[in-house]
Amino acid sequence: MEEARGVAGDHPAKEALIDVSIEAWRFARVFGRLLGKLEVSETPRYANQSRYFLKKIDDGLNACGLRIVTLEGQPYDPGMAVSALNIADFGPNDFLVVDQMVEPVVMGPDGLVRSGTVMLVKAGRP
Repeated sequence: MEEARGVAGDHPAKEALIDVSIEAWRFARVFGRLLGKLEVSETPRYANQSRYFLKKIDDGLNACGLRIVTLEGQPYDPGMAVSALNIADFGPNDFLVVDQMVEPVVMGPDGLVRSGTVMLVKAGRP
């Protein structure tokens, strides 16, 4: 994963934006789970604030030609730009699906900027 970090490493401001964006992505996931525990009448207000915050993060990324990519639910391929934390739990012939993104993939105009981290799950063949 470190080799991908060098792409933005020459630009400390861009690297900082990527770091903040990934942390915002993580926070949004936790916040989304929290919203599910609120009273129904309170949820829309907080959900709207969260969406606005994430839109501002996306706007900042887009201004630098960057975007966050999540792969949850997609069939796992060893060529994906991710590290699978639990790959050793499966056999070579298992059909695997990305169950959870631990850290998203960051793409730029010239390709991969930062690889992601995932958890896999065994699934039936499509």
